[in-house]
Amino acid sequence: MPHQFTTSYVKDSIDLFRYYKKLAERAMAQCSDEGLFATLDAESNSIAIIVKHMAGNMRSRWMDFLTSDGEKPDRNRDTEFEQPPRTRAELLEVWERGWKYLFDALTPLTDADLTRSVPIRTEPHSVMQAINRQVAHYSHHIGQIVFLAKHLTTKVTGKWDSLSVPRGQSKQFAADVAAGRKSQR
Repeated sequence: MPHQFTTSYVKDSIDLFRYYKKLAERAMAQCSDEGLFATLDAESNSIAIIVKHMAGNMRSRWMDFLTSDGEKPDRNRDTEFEQPPRTRAELLEVWERGWKYLFDALTPLTDADLTRSVPIRTEPHSVMQAINRQVAHYSHHIGQIVFLAKHLTTKVTGKWDSLSVPRGQSKQFAADVAAGRKSQR
């Protein structure tokens, strides 16, 4: 996704969420089906569990975003860490459903909405604070997804297509950006 200059916080937030969504999708696409459900140890989460948790969080935070608490009373967070989706297709369906809540909530917003108040666990947040909170939360988990996908993929295949600047190619990447052949993001 090429970088676009904007002074709209809402637009930039949506672009940032789309970037992180795509980053995780590119990582998961390289990972085997088995890798999506593997854990590194008894205390670790699989990619599938992380996706299930993120989708549950997205539903809770973004459904009825401006009119209800961001922690929905019917959310059972603990179950998000149990029984992951069984297949890649189910996993991607859960993933897309979660992101749909987010984009459906953010797309109609304007920068004038940023000072509105929304509760999360009964604590008031400005819309901007609520968005920032979720950017941090999702980027944290997407980092976990990328790490796991890279680890589990290279362990099996020895190959990984870099999602950013490949090792040893920083100068070439910078030259490509300067020449307009690549985006910085």
